[in-house]
Amino acid sequence: MGNSYAGQLKTTRFEEVLHDSIEASLRSNSLVPRPIFSQLYLEAEQQLSALEGGSRVDNEEEEEEGEGGLEPSGPPNPYQMHPPPEGCCTTDGFCQAGKDLRLVSMSTEPIDVPAGFLLVGAKSPSLPDHLLVCAVDKRFLPDDNGHNALLGFSGNCVGCGKKGFCYFTEFSNHINLKLTTQPKKQKHLKCYLVRNAQGALTKGPLICWKVSEFRGRQALASACSASLFPSLDSSGPPAASSSEPTPGTNPSVPVGAQQAGPASDHPSLAAATGPAVFNGKDSPKDQQLVKNKLSAMPRPSALGILSNSGPPKKRHKGWSPESPSATDGGFSQGGGNRAKYESAGVSYMPQVGVVGPASVTFPVVASGEPVSVPDNLLKICKAKPVIFKGKYSHGNFPYLCGNLNDVVVSPLLYTCYQNSQSISRAYEQYGASTIQPISEETQLLLTVYYLVQLAADQVPLMEDLEQIFLRSWRESHLTEIRQYQQAPPQPFPPAPSAVAPVTPAQLPWLAGLAASSCNDSVHIIECTYSLAEGLSEMFRLLIEGKLAKTNYVVIICACRNAAIDSCIAVTGKYQARILSESLLTPAEYQKEVSYELVTGKVDSLGAFFSTLCPEGDIDILLDKFHQENQGHISSSLTASSVTKSTSLDVGSAPTCTSYSLEPRHIRPFQLAVAQKLLSHVCSIADSSTQNLDLGSFEKVDFLICIPPSEVTYQQTLFHVWHSGVLLELGLEKEHVTKQRVEQYVLKLDAEAQTKFKSFLQNSFQNPHTLFVLIHDHAHWDLVSSAVHNLYSQSDPSVGLVDRLLNCKEVKEAPNIVTLHVTSFPYALQTQHTLISPYNEIHWPASYSNGADLYPETKKYFGLSEFIESTLSGHSLPLLRYDSSFEAMVTALGKRFPRLHSAVIRTFVLVQHYAAAMMAVSGLSRMKNHTSVETLEIAQNLLDSPRRCPCGHGLMVLLRVPCSPLAAVAYERLAHVRARLALEQHFEIILGHPSSGISVGTHFVKQLKMWQKIEDAEWRPQTYLELEGLPCILIFSGMDPHGESLPRSLRYCDLRLINSSCLVRTALEQELGLAAYFVSNEIPLEKGVRSEALESGTEKLSSTDSEEEELGTEGSTSEKRSPVKRERPHSHDSASSPLSSKASSSVLCGESSAQPGGPSQREQARPLQPCGPSEEGRVPGDKQRLRASQGPPVISRHSPGLAPQPDSGLRTTQRSTQVSVTSSSSQLSCSGSSSSSTVPAAGTLVLQAAQCSMTKACQQPPVVFLPKLVYDMVTSTDSSGLPKAASLLPSHSVMWASSFRPLLSKTMTSTEQSLYYRQWTVPRPSHMDYGNRAEGRVDGFHPRRLLLSGPPQIGKTGAYLQFLSILSRMLIRLTEVDVYDEEEISINLREESDWHYLQLTDPWPDLELFKKLPFDYIIHDPKYEDASLICSRHQGIKSEERGTPRKPEDLYVRRQTARMRLSKFAAHNTYHHCEQCHQYLGFHPRYQLYESTLHAFAFSYSMLGEEVQLHFIIPKSKEHHFVFSQPGGQLESMRLPLVTDKSREYIKSPTFTPTTGRHEHGLFNLYHAMDGASHLHVLVVKEYEMAVYKKYWPNHIMLVLPSVFNSAGVGAAHFLIKELSYHNLELERSRQEELGIQPQDIWPFIVISDDSCVMWNVVDVDCGGERSSREFSWSERNVSLKYIMQHIEASPNITHYALIGMRKWSSKAGSREVREPFSRCHVHDFIVLNVDLTQNVQYNQNRFLCDDVDFNLRVHSAGLLLCRFNRFSVMKKQIVVGGQRSFHITSKASDSPVSIMPAQYICAPDSKHTFLAAPAQLLLEKFLQHHSHRFFPLSLKNHGHPVLLVDCYLNLGPQISVCYVSSRPHSLNISCSDFTFSGLLLYLCDSFVGAGFLKKFHFLKGATLCVICQDRNSLRQTVVRLELEDEWQFRLRDEFQTANAKEDRPLFFLTGRHI
Repeated sequence: MGNSYAGQLKTTRFEEVLHDSIEASLRSNSLVPRPIFSQLYLEAEQQLSALEGGSRVDNEEEEEEGEGGLEPSGPPNPYQMHPPPEGCCTTDGFCQAGKDLRLVSMSTEPIDVPAGFLLVGAKSPSLPDHLLVCAVDKRFLPDDNGHNALLGFSGNCVGCGKKGFCYFTEFSNHINLKLTTQPKKQKHLKCYLVRNAQGALTKGPLICWKVSEFRGRQALASACSASLFPSLDSSGPPAASSSEPTPGTNPSVPVGAQQAGPASDHPSLAAATGPAVFNGKDSPKDQQLVKNKLSAMPRPSALGILSNSGPPKKRHKGWSPESPSATDGGFSQGGGNRAKYESAGVSYMPQVGVVGPASVTFPVVASGEPVSVPDNLLKICKAKPVIFKGKYSHGNFPYLCGNLNDVVVSPLLYTCYQNSQSISRAYEQYGASTIQPISEETQLLLTVYYLVQLAADQVPLMEDLEQIFLRSWRESHLTEIRQYQQAPPQPFPPAPSAVAPVTPAQLPWLAGLAASSCNDSVHIIECTYSLAEGLSEMFRLLIEGKLAKTNYVVIICACRNAAIDSCIAVTGKYQARILSESLLTPAEYQKEVSYELVTGKVDSLGAFFSTLCPEGDIDILLDKFHQENQGHISSSLTASSVTKSTSLDVGSAPTCTSYSLEPRHIRPFQLAVAQKLLSHVCSIADSSTQNLDLGSFEKVDFLICIPPSEVTYQQTLFHVWHSGVLLELGLEKEHVTKQRVEQYVLKLDAEAQTKFKSFLQNSFQNPHTLFVLIHDHAHWDLVSSAVHNLYSQSDPSVGLVDRLLNCKEVKEAPNIVTLHVTSFPYALQTQHTLISPYNEIHWPASYSNGADLYPETKKYFGLSEFIESTLSGHSLPLLRYDSSFEAMVTALGKRFPRLHSAVIRTFVLVQHYAAAMMAVSGLSRMKNHTSVETLEIAQNLLDSPRRCPCGHGLMVLLRVPCSPLAAVAYERLAHVRARLALEQHFEIILGHPSSGISVGTHFVKQLKMWQKIEDAEWRPQTYLELEGLPCILIFSGMDPHGESLPRSLRYCDLRLINSSCLVRTALEQELGLAAYFVSNEIPLEKGVRSEALESGTEKLSSTDSEEEELGTEGSTSEKRSPVKRERPHSHDSASSPLSSKASSSVLCGESSAQPGGPSQREQARPLQPCGPSEEGRVPGDKQRLRASQGPPVISRHSPGLAPQPDSGLRTTQRSTQVSVTSSSSQLSCSGSSSSSTVPAAGTLVLQAAQCSMTKACQQPPVVFLPKLVYDMVTSTDSSGLPKAASLLPSHSVMWASSFRPLLSKTMTSTEQSLYYRQWTVPRPSHMDYGNRAEGRVDGFHPRRLLLSGPPQIGKTGAYLQFLSILSRMLIRLTEVDVYDEEEISINLREESDWHYLQLTDPWPDLELFKKLPFDYIIHDPKYEDASLICSRHQGIKSEERGTPRKPEDLYVRRQTARMRLSKFAAHNTYHHCEQCHQYLGFHPRYQLYESTLHAFAFSYSMLGEEVQLHFIIPKSKEHHFVFSQPGGQLESMRLPLVTDKSREYIKSPTFTPTTGRHEHGLFNLYHAMDGASHLHVLVVKEYEMAVYKKYWPNHIMLVLPSVFNSAGVGAAHFLIKELSYHNLELERSRQEELGIQPQDIWPFIVISDDSCVMWNVVDVDCGGERSSREFSWSERNVSLKYIMQHIEASPNITHYALIGMRKWSSKAGSREVREPFSRCHVHDFIVLNVDLTQNVQYNQNRFLCDDVDFNLRVHSAGLLLCRFNRFSVMKKQIVVGGQRSFHITSKASDSPVSIMPAQYICAPDSKHTFLAAPAQLLLEKFLQHHSHRFFPLSLKNHGHPVLLVDCYLNLGPQISVCYVSSRPHSLNISCSDFTFSGLLLYLCDSFVGAGFLKKFHFLKGATLCVICQDRNSLRQTVVRLELEDEWQFRLRDEFQTANAKEDRPLFFLTGRHI
């Protein structure tokens, strides 16, 4: 039946009988019940009030709490819906017969409504945005008072026409409501449906099911972001304006107290005029209302005023603020939610109905009875009292009934008390049980203390109270806290020291005592039984006028079992008004104002203004003035301006030097920030998580998302266009058009989704492009998309940011990086944020430890500088408030309590502007009707164009957040301007986010001329383009959206900002409008100029007279000026020439007075204004210097006025010279008498003929603030920070706990971020609300960054620069520096008669090749410093050898070229791509690091012992090896057959010896090998094994024995070759068993450097003739696979011992590639035949030139070395590792003192410093640099080389050598022609005998050097070789390397040839 008696008190049997009878009646077939039952209604509610009291259980309301998608606080009644009949329609919004019931589709349909039935709207839970149309018998619906609804139900379906539904359950099934709870008509039938003037069916008034429910809705209205005010006198069908409720979540509030509420449906203003048709007939009551025009009552009561106050029956209960569905409405989810004030008070939604005042008496109220609000409360009190619920531990907060319009109830204080009960997290570790929370009594007492000390003009702040509680709690528990901090918690901690607590009995007395000192500003009411009693008493006192001086009433009820109930009412007019208005959400605030404007309620204000002017209404004066001056202009001001403006049009364009151009360039700060951004992106890429693979991107693309502001959009387009970023990123070709730029900027409006989809599609289609998604102004619209889903019809842009930027595609796309950019990042720094703290980039501070980090010509002037200007005397501050304006507003607020203060403030300010313009235009008597501040603005605005030959003027920004009020202000000011004939003098521009700028033709002409713009169609589209235009910009919109203002901005008038929006982001955002750049080079002697017009005394009198005229009943404190207005003479800026001495110290200590700025230490930054940066205030297409404004203000026709010292402010300006200065500051003008300044005025006028823009670079704008905000910004809290900084950071977040520390003054931006991340949580409406990771790393999005910096500082320029350098870096990542050097000693090449004639042969012909001579000369440029090898007697001139380089220059000065990596390049560890993940081992099939260690031993006679090597073999590579059994002993490495012709793999195993290059070595050969299978082995030293294994887990490692840890590359080459030969033998024997011939096993290996990066091939075209010497050639990049397979396919390949290729050089000419093959030295990348070279070994001791030494040995052994000249290898320049990793240091000291090569050897047994380096390295290095000490005759004597036997050693470039081998049958050059200048015998073996040496001829005096392992073998060698026969030795000619004995030094003996 839809009725429930759960929880109902038992009443008489009669009710039950009655109920049954009605049910029986309804079950009968006749539709109309019998008459008797229609007479029986439930009793009037007052009769049961005594029975029910306040302790009922409200199931019904609990259920209702679940509406609107909210969870109920208690479990809902379980309800099982019956399954629908087979085949019927179950679609939401349709009945079971399939007919559409939705209001949207039925609104124009004709509907047959039977007599006695009404159309009502039903709400379906599954269709929250729709109403379903139903016809219901009106007897079952309540009347206008919420009474007399018949029990039960009777209704018809208007869709299919089915009639006679007698049960609401049955009916709800038919219309497919699909309910999960028991169907109830009260719950689902929401409102009446009425037809509007057009006959369409629309939503009408709510159905007043019961008073309590209805009032609960009102309360919720304000909690949700919907309309606050109903349409007055309107019977019109109010349209639904949806609200966004969500469950309130407060960590410390129990579930039952959490707020939740249904979506309230509010009437709109749409139909405030015509009467509506009520279901087909006019409502006479409504007609009456319209006729009466009750304009004085803003919210006519739909219910009347209940004189019968008392809790009604269950079905029509009275309203209880305690019930969860009432005032504690959920946190609203609208775009601009109030954060601090989670719920609003009992604002109230009238429905059309009776308005009738009833007499209100004040009976003694029994406990639980309602308290009646007097009906004339507002009229008497002049403000709505705000009642804050405090503690009420028993029962409910009292019911309020009656005139609920005039009170506001809020749970904020209750929430604050609850929060403060929760122990802070910081102290949980100390044992929460022992440290008690602060007691309720103490909380209340502290609250009283706090209220008592508030000044008359201060408003209480919850944040202050929370801090007081925190301090009190800490102090009372200091002992325990310290005790726990010092010692670990004990199992039984000692009891806390007893502090006598406040008892409930003492509390009222103590509170009274505290309040006794405050002159009755706090009044204590003590009550005995319940709070209701105290509330009644308070209302009585208010009505009787006894609380006129009282601002706060504290009601304490301390009777119940020692528990305290309390509430606090704010009754002070000023405080109550501000608090009640602050409870409105921004949307409600806008609607409230619109409502007042639409209904004409403001007319009374206008009428009042006209009475103020003694000469009559201002409009009359204006008209009079207009008529008098029509046809001729009287005032000198006008005359001069007009002449000037006409002269401008004539074309004799005068010039103005102030309007100068400044070249566009990026500033040091922006570059620094761009680089920080880049390094953060790189660190994401470098992290092991592989969330960003920078190596896989080839280019950068971007999209900038901005709020839906046309000006910001155009401004961003302009920045992008002029930054050149599109050309730099290669996204556009030359001549970018504006239309092209528009693709890269997205305005987040209704059309945004399409553009964003194409961006996503683009990113999906281009995986190799890195897309940067820049979310500028990122603190705007943080509403969750869930809210949008609930209320999609309200505003399509709500939650748009969340829907687009947080969508799954963006989050998961590996090539999208999101960058949030904002000046106010606080809402993105919560416990649930998606941005890692490591990914935050803060704008850097300009000074660090006194050092200027980034010297700049401009200095940023932001919030902290503005605040400092108020702190350090001598001159007018830049931040001011207007005391006379505030006084007038306060007085009018009392006179018009029903008007919103924003309306009053706007009307007063516009009036002031009008009066000021009139005063300046000649109506000087109007000065008394404006404030000095406004007069100053008007005077300067009108004067400025006059002073400039071009007519440049200044801009006044008038901020009017509420759009309707802005429109009013615009119309009024435009009207006044027109009447004063000033249309040509200054422009008035209405700026609204959603529309562009509209400027008059005359002014457009001026702008075009100033900016030299030819385009006839040009119109200014950004505020920056208004540079120099004298104008008032009325800037509307609830929030600025990042619009930059021009340099000519002189006044920033913020007097109208919503002073109740005390949230840090909102405040800083408004103040950010004035942020400015000033020149850094300002002379330090200038103070700030006063630009006021009137003397101090005049100001005082005018203010006072205004107040008298207003007839205020204000107290003396209101009349008092806030600060003494006259300053002593010495404080004036003019009188103190030394006023600026402190400036230098202030500049260095900028961080000392940090404001609540966005990044406090980072506020003062000297950045210049131009460039593609936000503050680049730019006119037209050219960047301009920010021009100046505001020269002296004394006008010619009022010479007697002095610049006035102060207008009621602290006179302060920091002494730095970034302040407003002018010539007037030189005058002594502090006195207020006019006589003293008469001469001064003359002087001023002489100096005034300069453009107002001259000093703009040096003068930030003057900012006017509301007094409340001024105090908030300039007062500091205990931490030294401005009060504003400790406010809640943003509307969309809330504090996690009251027990939080204060922000500290010394905090950096990073520390502030961490503070907010710890102490704030997002509201349910916030887009981060669902991200519950709470600081866990996995909760952060890996590719999301946050850039924050103060407003207008240049963030746009910085991120555009970031895009440029990111793009450059990506290109750089795909580029590599390769050595690019010409071959050396080409002119010394052997020019033999024999050439390899067949130029196009792909492979060498063996027989032909054998005939080629071997070229001994080294041509590799890396050996430019090596000794020349002579192969025949040749006359080499010394100058043919290059000048030797210093050793340290060897790597620095080698020439490189930058090459783009090809797809066949080898890569280092930084390269990741999909293809080579498996190759690198990062693949699911292979467990990372899954590899095994295998020992492999072989004996080698030369080493005299068995060599033990270790292989590390990953599981994935085991198939390359043979094991004795699976997992058993390693037996050999598999080798293929010579006869294999497969193209699928590379036959030769590749060995790469490496050291020190685990990150940078090019070991990833996957792409180089083009994916072909190959065997690659890294040869590493034992101590580096772990780090190489970490970086290359899937590579095979060959680990050298530990004895080789300090060895050079020779040892690695030696072991590779020996191991390979040993393996060849093992494979031959293994495969021989399989029937394979030994010679068929592949004998080649590749030894490759770790820096070979790419390989090229030369294609030669001989024009078809094979042997033609004429050819053309081209070079291309190929894979290593191609080259290797080509070489491996060579015919007779096994006859070649060594095969190599050229080193690449861009300078290679046809000479180098003419010969396809050469017999010469090969380096870097060699293919080695280990079979043929079995008996030729690498020298394992060598560090340098070991490849040259080996090449010479191989050749002398008669083997073939072949170089493929058509192949070349590119070597990358790697500046770490390799042979440079050997550092030669002293063993004695750890200090890395550089040791010269001359110190590498010493005399044996000397006291020389020993060195920590291998002896062999010292020897080679010494010989390279100082061999001339041993071979003096050989120096530059190339005809007489030094003879080297069996070994090539580098003796330096100035000594030539000749190499011979002592082995029998070896190939040597003919030495008979040579006379040698020296002989070097290095560790010579038995093949060198005395006879062998006697074959060579030496010059007389030639020198000999014998090198041996020890002194003993040295002597033996001398004897064995009979050296003393021809050589003379002296004892002092013996040397050794500078090694200690344990390091086995090498010994030398030198001698001279006899």
